[in-house]
Amino acid sequence: MRVQHRHIIYIQGYDPRGLAQYYRMFRTELRKFGRLYQLQASIGRPKVAADDEIASWTIDTKAEDWQTRTSYDFLRFEDFIQQDLASPVWRTVFNAVWIYWRLVFAGTIGRFGKANWRFATFITYPHLMLLLEAAGAGAIAFVFEKGLNAIGIPDTFSIAIAIALFVALLGTVLKYTENATYVLYLLCDTIWTWEFSHRERPEWDQRIDRFAQHLIKTAKSTDADEIVIVGHSSGSFLSTEMLARALKLDPALGRHGPRIVLLTIGGNFPIVGYHAVSTEFREHLRMLAVEPSIDWIDCQARKDVMNFYQFDPITSHGIDVGALRRNPKIVPVRFRDIILPEHYKKFRWQFFRVHFQFVMANERPNAYDFFMIVCGPVPLSDRMALPDAALDIATGDSGARDRAWKRIETATMTAPGTAQSAADLSKVEPSARRSG
Repeated sequence: MRVQHRHIIYIQGYDPRGLAQYYRMFRTELRKFGRLYQLQASIGRPKVAADDEIASWTIDTKAEDWQTRTSYDFLRFEDFIQQDLASPVWRTVFNAVWIYWRLVFAGTIGRFGKANWRFATFITYPHLMLLLEAAGAGAIAFVFEKGLNAIGIPDTFSIAIAIALFVALLGTVLKYTENATYVLYLLCDTIWTWEFSHRERPEWDQRIDRFAQHLIKTAKSTDADEIVIVGHSSGSFLSTEMLARALKLDPALGRHGPRIVLLTIGGNFPIVGYHAVSTEFREHLRMLAVEPSIDWIDCQARKDVMNFYQFDPITSHGIDVGALRRNPKIVPVRFRDIILPEHYKKFRWQFFRVHFQFVMANERPNAYDFFMIVCGPVPLSDRMALPDAALDIATGDSGARDRAWKRIETATMTAPGTAQSAADLSKVEPSARRSG
């Protein structure tokens, strides 16, 4: 099957920037994509639903011997996230520190470390920064209090003034260094994932339920050849939640319309799944692991400290479905292979920039290319099963393209997929586990 019309349903992670900035980034990266592969790609203006929860646009892509139309739905959560970030600083700090130490004593942080030490370090980072900033503010307040004592101010007043100064200094430092440290944003993220895991954010669950209904409606009404659900970052577990809930409402979801493929990229499933209370979430992972009408592909990158690399979302959650398992297919992505060396060296230590490379344009042709996934003619499952053939279709001459299409068209598409284990992944990149 050659895709002529694809429907993308993109679920944002915990990103307050929202529609306007995402659309601008998408449009800019689409232009880079067109220049890389020497093709024409045009994008329509976003149309926002009446409830402001979904924005949609279209992309028309034309190459030498193929053209596609893409319907793109952007599922929005930025209003919730912006409300979180508007919370008073003192409340954010108190709640995040309380939650972090509960995670420590419950052993959850230790489990994060065993699954991926880089991510455990990353989630601990804002608390270390908070401690350093608090120590600095505390030292200034202490010196100030001693100065007040020296001029005869009673201890009762000097201590009270020092405490007020400490609070004011810490709040000011946190606020005005946020663009460089991201401490408050990451603390809010910690609070949100805890509350979401414990089902303390009903507004999020209600919106996910509405998005599940949107998926069902789309599957029944679209003329697309395939529907690809994309969950980036925290959108990884939000997308699995949406799809699982849609399957509960309509068990035939993947059978009465276009093929449905779930693509999770830069995922961090354990920040929800490793909580003891997240039994329903783990049950949803179990459901997707054995669902024959759905393909699930999970892309991971070792360089991205904000995802869990070499992590199996099923077995690592203690889920054993035996021979029934068919999802997900785990695909390692090397950013070094898709970015020009001179540019890779500039941002390789910019963790948020690296994390967003999953949804940005390539600078070098590669089997993993987000915009080829969105706009290209090769079905996503085929692209991941036969990456060399997919790359030949994008970059080869007419003869190479014809041979690649024949490989794809003759490939067996009915055999159940077998997920890769962590051991399999270590064979793909044998040095990754040794080097961390």
